[in-house]
Amino acid sequence: MYIRQTIIITLLLIGSMTSLCAQKHYTLTECIETALENNRNIKQQELSRRQREIAYSQARADLLPSLNASAGQNFVFGRSIGLDNTYVNTNSSQTNFGIGADITLFDGLRMKHNIDARKADMHASEADLDKMRDDIVMSVSTAFLQALLNKELLQIAESQLTLTQADIDRRTALVESGKMAQGELYEQEAQLAREELNRVQAASNLRLALLDLAQIMELEEFDHFNVTAPSAEELINETPLVTSDAVYESALLNRPELRSMRYRLESSEKERLMARSQYYPSLSFGANMGTGYYHMSGRNNDPFRTQLRNNMSNSLGFSLRIPIFNRFQIRNSVQNAELAIANTRLEMDKTRVELRKRVEQAYYNAVGAKSRWEAAQKSVLASREAYRFAEEKYESGRANSYELFLAKNNLTRVLGEEAQAKYEYAFRLKILELLKD
Repeated sequence: MYIRQTIIITLLLIGSMTSLCAQKHYTLTECIETALENNRNIKQQELSRRQREIAYSQARADLLPSLNASAGQNFVFGRSIGLDNTYVNTNSSQTNFGIGADITLFDGLRMKHNIDARKADMHASEADLDKMRDDIVMSVSTAFLQALLNKELLQIAESQLTLTQADIDRRTALVESGKMAQGELYEQEAQLAREELNRVQAASNLRLALLDLAQIMELEEFDHFNVTAPSAEELINETPLVTSDAVYESALLNRPELRSMRYRLESSEKERLMARSQYYPSLSFGANMGTGYYHMSGRNNDPFRTQLRNNMSNSLGFSLRIPIFNRFQIRNSVQNAELAIANTRLEMDKTRVELRKRVEQAYYNAVGAKSRWEAAQKSVLASREAYRFAEEKYESGRANSYELFLAKNNLTRVLGEEAQAKYEYAFRLKILELLKD
């Protein structure tokens, strides 16, 4: 029985050690790279970008001539026309071969404008992909900083729990020696139970934050997922607080949503030129070569190869198309293109205004978070001093346990507020950095 228990305990220990070894800690960079690699929306946008590339490639290929071959076989039963151009009541068959090429010489520059429009669409799709990546980076950074905050709050809860447990151990020795009443120990144990509840809640919040981050990264395994990062102070020192004007001026040049709108405006303008090009004549050139074999029942027919050689014909030709009246289709196409341009310009203005609002809000949120963090740091110093003073008064008998617990709870609350303000400031700085780039 003892050997069996020993084996079971050993297996459990090995399993727990394996679980700990298998746990992977991600840095912020690794979280972002994993999320960008796994995100299905980004993969779909990449497919859309590839479609735009193909459309641009096809627009360029439209400048090339086309070359096509043809072959046909016809069977005629009953009256048919013969080689002497007379109708006879007999069956016949005819085989035709041909090859033809044609190229557009002039179409009002429609194909050129189409190339420019498809190129702009391709660049707009690339900018949309960059915007989607930026959104993923923002989401991952937000969840990552929230996980770090919850880790620090858990450390604070565990630290307070450790202090209370050490105090209980010390007071238990005093009770056993008769130097302290048993009732004082009960109050400490009640405080320990409350702090244990706080620790459990903090641990649960951390697990939920890690789960949220893992889901954004679209990981398949969540059980052994954790994060590691430098302290919030290091993150803050790495990212300086810049003015909103500097962020906005940089954002106007670099933000992918504005680049996308600029390319879409360019595409709309090229679409208008394409519509106007239909007012001009179009000229094309074509060349054809063909031959055939004719067989009529009841007559002597030349051999197949002889007929193919004798029936060979070649042709060259130009085709000019002049638009005169097309039921106002061209005019309406031009007007629709102009309306599309006006709408795109309005969308671009809305994007600029929205970006300006986001930059201003992000900047003043960062300034407010910095002020709250500085105030929280001062509050922590004052609360530590108040707790130390309350502890000294309690030890000298000039304060009761309620006053001591009140000072300690206040310190715990202030430490949590300071951690929240610190990580909020780091998060606001990260938002400004992403908006600027």
